[in-house]
Amino acid sequence: MSNPIKIFIVDDHPMIMDGLISFLKDLDAFKVVGTAINGLDALEKLKNLEVDVILVDIQMPRMNGIELTEKLRENRSELKIIVLTMFGDAAYIKRMLHLGVEGYVLKDIGKHELGTAISAVYEGGQYYSPEVTKVMMNKLRGVTQKTFDYATDLTEREKEILFLILKQRTNQEIADELFISPRTVEAHKRNMLSKTDSKNVAGLVIFAIDNEIFPDFD
Repeated sequence: MSNPIKIFIVDDHPMIMDGLISFLKDLDAFKVVGTAINGLDALEKLKNLEVDVILVDIQMPRMNGIELTEKLRENRSELKIIVLTMFGDAAYIKRMLHLGVEGYVLKDIGKHELGTAISAVYEGGQYYSPEVTKVMMNKLRGVTQKTFDYATDLTEREKEILFLILKQRTNQEIADELFISPRTVEAHKRNMLSKTDSKNVAGLVIFAIDNEIFPDFD
């Protein structure tokens, strides 16, 4: 059996913390290696821990999840971060995506979905809960009738792929849907990252929101 994914939880609500620990301890694929009740507590404890994925709340005393994420991106950029919060507002989502978090899920998430999110992020992907994806898509849909002078020359194929990225399709799923190879999908992603000056897929999502891009198909 492969080594379990090492998880660190940052949350100031004891009931939430206890529930997460209880759930994750029941699954062989995950191991909770530490917990913290705020950002400062987390920074101190993470100095001596080997961690794969961090689950971070937003609203916490002393140092909140946004401030913690900023610090971790400066000092521990290799860590993968999933926001686990009650806040599904577009402003919070956008701010955390700007900071490059790999996942954003709401606290009413089911156990199976949380496990899926952690595994997806650990394996190098991204994960946004359906409610979060809906917020992002609705923000885009609200401006579909506007005329936009594209500052960046994305091709129609790139816009198709960007749309499917927003819907959390994997490279293989995008390839199957568009009848192209996964390698071609990856090449298009690299081109979009270069054209939009984005560092990662989260950056592409932010680019789409900031520039009011929405592909003209269902």
